[in-house]
Amino acid sequence: MQRMDETEQRSQTATMEKQRQRLLSLDALRGMTVAGMILVNNGWGATFTPLQHSHWNGLTPCDLVFPFFLFIVGVSTYLSLQKSGFRPSVTVIRKIVKRATLLFLIGLFINWTALAAGGDLQCFDHLRLWAVLQRIAVCYLLTALFAISLPHRYLLPTIIGLLTLYGIVLLTGNGYAEDATNIALRIDTRLFGAAHLYRWAPIDPEGLLGTIGATAHTLTGFYCARRMRQAEEPTMQALHLLLTGAALLACGWLLSFLLPINKTIWSPSFALVTCGAAALLLGLLIQMIDIRGHQRWALPFRIFGVNPLALYASSELLAILLGQWGVSETVYNALHTLISYDEAASLAYAVYFVSLNFLIGYILYRRHIYIKL
Repeated sequence: MQRMDETEQRSQTATMEKQRQRLLSLDALRGMTVAGMILVNNGWGATFTPLQHSHWNGLTPCDLVFPFFLFIVGVSTYLSLQKSGFRPSVTVIRKIVKRATLLFLIGLFINWTALAAGGDLQCFDHLRLWAVLQRIAVCYLLTALFAISLPHRYLLPTIIGLLTLYGIVLLTGNGYAEDATNIALRIDTRLFGAAHLYRWAPIDPEGLLGTIGATAHTLTGFYCARRMRQAEEPTMQALHLLLTGAALLACGWLLSFLLPINKTIWSPSFALVTCGAAALLLGLLIQMIDIRGHQRWALPFRIFGVNPLALYASSELLAILLGQWGVSETVYNALHTLISYDEAASLAYAVYFVSLNFLIGYILYRRHIYIKL
């Protein structure tokens, strides 16, 4: 009996250590972000203001979901590469390049599906090249290659240097103009052609130039993970994140007087403010979930969080197919007969759509299927 008790105790200790290393709070935050991305992308018709992106300068709750995910990409990159000691082996480099390439190709496939579902199969001469997954792919690739190629003492100077360089480019290149004079639009048009850019706004929100700010953003997530891991105790890890998050928020707010917060161009102030908010939230979640053990409430978010890219991609494809087949309109009209207020009916539809994707995630979770690239 004594031996069984010791075996059980060792097993529980190993399980707790594994959970601590994985950070259940990171899964929860990742899941919150993916669920939020699906929610804000799938309203129908009129939507509440907090669920709309800022038209140009400014910040809404909706503007937080993608930067939060990109911040998590930076954190996850650190935790993943830490296992190999950040050594640039052939195996590690091959894995990094493979993952980035697959992410980019999946993003292109989603863009193609949106056109092909309407019968435009031969759409390659006007296929949009950029989107959310493509930006994630590039930012992940650059962050991961930095992590295994350069000493990490250069991390903070690199972030500051990228944001400074990008800020100068925006100020000297009319980067805050919402028209054809914007340097971001000029670069994208020159390199890729207008036919391959976002069609529903003057500036492509995931265009090439904004990748400078987004890469600095991802590196900031990497930096926060490094700061967190410098402490052994979870309480101190959470404190490091809270202090770093507060500092980032303050710097971003001060910088916004010179370079306004703008998601479309991923301005330096936008990167700092949203990274700060994400670090604060992760610190609070570590305190709540990993330290105090309040895990049950976070299970739905963890279900999204353990298969984030798969569920995001499936949500995009499902939205395209349901829209093409007329299912989305039918469901929305049915909800609208019950809910007369347009914005509330739109929110109800978005919640319904999140629930569909949660069901997919739940089936994968129950069967211990974790889709990784």
